[in-house]
Amino acid sequence: MSHAFERAQDERVNWVKNIPFLLVHAAPLLAFYTGVRPFDIALCAGLYVLRMFFITAGYHRYFSHRAYKLGRFMQFLMAFGGATAAQKGPLWWAAHHRHHHKYSDTNEDIHSPLKGFWWSHVGWIMCNKYNQTDLDAIKDFAKYPELRWLNKYHLVPPIALGVACFLAGGWSALFIGFFLSTVLVYHGTFFINSLTHLFGRRRYVTTDTSRNSLILALVTLGEGWHNNHHYYQSTANQGFFWWEIDLSYYGLRLLSLFGLAHDLRKPPQHVLDANRIRDGYADIGMFEAKLAKAAAQLQDARHRTSAYYEQRKRAVDELVESTREAALRIAKMTAKTPVDP
Repeated sequence: MSHAFERAQDERVNWVKNIPFLLVHAAPLLAFYTGVRPFDIALCAGLYVLRMFFITAGYHRYFSHRAYKLGRFMQFLMAFGGATAAQKGPLWWAAHHRHHHKYSDTNEDIHSPLKGFWWSHVGWIMCNKYNQTDLDAIKDFAKYPELRWLNKYHLVPPIALGVACFLAGGWSALFIGFFLSTVLVYHGTFFINSLTHLFGRRRYVTTDTSRNSLILALVTLGEGWHNNHHYYQSTANQGFFWWEIDLSYYGLRLLSLFGLAHDLRKPPQHVLDANRIRDGYADIGMFEAKLAKAAAQLQDARHRTSAYYEQRKRAVDELVESTREAALRIAKMTAKTPVDP
C-alpha cells in the first residue's frame, strides 16, 4: 500500500468538458422565474426515488455485483432506468465501480476520500482520465449489444425523460421535476463514494475505510450500509439485519414476488457472525488508512524541511557571493589608490 495519496496530472478537472454538468446544477434556479407548483415537487420526489432505485438496485447491485438475476428485457429496463439519472451508461458505471472495490482506499482507487473529499465526491468524474469504459472489466454484460448501444448513447434516456417532464408540466416541471431531482440523485450517489468512507460506524473488518450510516441509508435507499457492503459485496441486501432499513432490497423483493427478479443473494449466517470488530479483530482498514495518512504527513514535513534548508543554502551562497564581490571591489579600489612616498 502506497503511503502517499496523490493525484496524477491527467486527473485535473476539465472545466470546459463539464459545462453541461454545471448547467444541470444551475437549471433548478430558473424556477425562481417560473414558480414552483405542488405537482413539480411531487414529480421531483417521485423521480428521485425511482431513479435512485435504478442506480442502487440496477447499476450497483445488479450490473456491478450480480447480486441477483434478471431476464434480458428486465435487464435492459434496469439499464435504461439507471441511465435516466444521467450518470453515464451501465457498462461505464459498473466497470469503474468494480475497479473501486478491487483497489479500495489505495493509490489505484479511482475515488478514495484519502485523496480528498472533493475528489472522491465529484472531482474524479470531472477529469478526462476516466471517460472511457473498460469493457474488459465488464465482459459479462458487454456481450449484450443493447447494453453497448445504451452505454454509447447514454444521453438518450435522460433527454427523453426531460422532454417528458416538460410535456407533462411545462418549464417548472422541467426545472424542478427533472433537473432538481437529477442533482439530488447525483449527490446522493456521490455521498456513498465520499461520506461513507469518512463518517459512520464500522461493524466488520475490511481493508478499506467503509462505514455504515443510517442517515445515508435513508437518503440512498439502503446504500448507506457501506461497511456491510464492502465486507460482503455480492448480496442483494446491504442492510444485513432487520433494523437496517434497505428500501432498494425491499423493492427487489417486490419484483421477485412477480417473477421479475430472482435468485436474490443474501449473506449466510456464518458470514454475518464473523470478523466483527467488537470481537477483537484488528481493524485493518482503519490502521492502514491512519498509517498512510501519517506517512503522507511525514513525507510532506520532509519536503518542507528540504525546502527550508535549500532556501537557507541559497541565502548563504548569495551572501558568500555578495561578500566576494564586495571584497573584489575593495581590492580594486585599493590598488588604484596612490601610495605616499
